[in-house]
Amino acid sequence: MSVDKSKSKYSFYESVELYFDKAASTMRYDAGLLDQIKACNSVYQMRFPVRIKNKIQVIESYRVQHSHHKLPTKGGIRFSSKVNQDEVMALAALMTYKCAIVDVPFGGAKGGVKISPSKYNEDQLERITRRYTTELIKKNFIGPGTDVPAPDYGTGGREMSWILDTYQTFNYGDINAMGCVTGKPVGQGGIRGRTEATGLGVFYGTREAVSYEEDMAALGLTTGLKGKTVILQGLGNVGYWSAKFFHDAGAKIIAIAEYHGAIYNKDGLNPDKVLKHIKKTGKIVKFPGAETLSERKDVLTMKCDILIPAALEQQIHKGNAKAIKAKIICEAANGPVTPEADAILNEKGVMVLPDMYLNAGGVTVSYFEWLKNLSHVRFGRMDKRFNQGANERMVDLVEKLTGNKLTDRQKNTITKGADEIDLVYSGLEETMVSAYRDIRAVWKKNKKIDDLRTAAFHVAISKVAQSYQALGIFP
Repeated sequence: MSVDKSKSKYSFYESVELYFDKAASTMRYDAGLLDQIKACNSVYQMRFPVRIKNKIQVIESYRVQHSHHKLPTKGGIRFSSKVNQDEVMALAALMTYKCAIVDVPFGGAKGGVKISPSKYNEDQLERITRRYTTELIKKNFIGPGTDVPAPDYGTGGREMSWILDTYQTFNYGDINAMGCVTGKPVGQGGIRGRTEATGLGVFYGTREAVSYEEDMAALGLTTGLKGKTVILQGLGNVGYWSAKFFHDAGAKIIAIAEYHGAIYNKDGLNPDKVLKHIKKTGKIVKFPGAETLSERKDVLTMKCDILIPAALEQQIHKGNAKAIKAKIICEAANGPVTPEADAILNEKGVMVLPDMYLNAGGVTVSYFEWLKNLSHVRFGRMDKRFNQGANERMVDLVEKLTGNKLTDRQKNTITKGADEIDLVYSGLEETMVSAYRDIRAVWKKNKKIDDLRTAAFHVAISKVAQSYQALGIFP
């Protein structure tokens, strides 16, 4: 369980516990109940052999189920050379609190395989993924009612397909088998909107946060996203979709940092064009019309309204927190701000939208996918045409009563029945807006709480505690 002492004296998991303890100190729950909520319930550490070319390689991997207050447990699987038990435990804990905040009825879990995906070909990755899944099956650490993985850093729909196929091989005839994993391709039981879900959730959450005039005035900002300057660290799946939705809403993306470098343009960058450039050249640098920065880390301390760290943990730490010039930090990644940096930012008056709330879009839409798999019907299939017909009759009646005719485009917009993607977007928007209002209410009303992260933990702890109390186990 290594930790970079140059960034924080706390490991990732210790950081999560520290935030938990800060919020718990403002509450009056039984100490034993708080200990149970905080503890990781099950930690499964694996070592398994896989043949890579002409050699046998032993793969280190993990699956952690943080909380069984609700089942199944839920959490992504990441493939990274930096995976360790501390990280997976921290991410599992955050998943518990994340699910509680957005009212998704899962306990938190997380998985990790300690490999660098770029060093393996597709066939080798498939063998590793299937063997990892087999290990989970052997110990009952996967199943639609037990533990449901999803994509995370270094994995995607392809890996989820392999997991599903392996699970179905061992559970032939299980009609709910598709619910054993989410983030699948649409053709294999996935759901439309899952790919962009986390980035869209970041957008919805931030849009709601900047809608309060009182809060924005305290930061010296106006309400709304239009015209606000945004800097992005990381242009992976979450980073790209966050940037796209912010850009489409009228925000100005002035700088983007990626693995190979960073670019800047005071007039704004189009994330679609930047991504196309990366795919063409393999790097973000030398993007036409933009300045290539000498150090990619410099983007974190550049002046902007909104900073979105969408890479890995511990990017903003005690060494650079004082130099942060952003007025709002949107934690699209998990744990990008260390506890030491968090304290500095709070003192500076920076608004930090915490990861456990802001990047909950992924698990929210995964929940929708899981429900779709268990109901065995696509969202919108039963009522789309009925609603469209009802809307058409209403428009016809209004036209007759008013004597005004709508254009075909206006009529189609009004009468259209909801597709699956429409319902997913609508459900995610409602989830993120409602959750932020819950967090903000605690932030504003509880005099012991002075930041949104503590307020978010407060909300999460309360909801998990209520689940345990309903069981009659704790007072």
